[in-house]
Amino acid sequence: MIDNPKKINTTALAYMGDAVYEVAVREHLLEMGLDNVHKLHGLATKFVKASAQSHIIKTIFDELTEEEQLLVKRARNKKPVTMAKNADPLDYRLATAMEALVGYLYLAGDKDRLAWVLDRAIEIIGDSQKKED
Repeated sequence: MIDNPKKINTTALAYMGDAVYEVAVREHLLEMGLDNVHKLHGLATKFVKASAQSHIIKTIFDELTEEEQLLVKRARNKKPVTMAKNADPLDYRLATAMEALVGYLYLAGDKDRLAWVLDRAIEIIGDSQKKED
């Protein structure tokens, strides 16, 4: 574990959070019994694209602790180093904020809270996918 993840900049936290969230999504899809890699990739994309992550953070924001909300706001407001080619700029910034939250919780070793955020994220996107089908 990192001694003090609060000292890590939000871009680096998002870097870690992106990886953690991607693994959680892939594990979720495999647990559903899917094994066609092409289909897995297509479904995973629906969970990890910027608009989906933006939707997640907007949905759970009021359920976050004050400390988590401050981190999300700090990550959202940080000037982006890069910009996604196919994402709305606000969605991209909110997606980065969601990833920073996941990265922070992971590096802080807060397994229970991390599991809650990941479970909620997968539930939110899963529900929105059911509505589209």
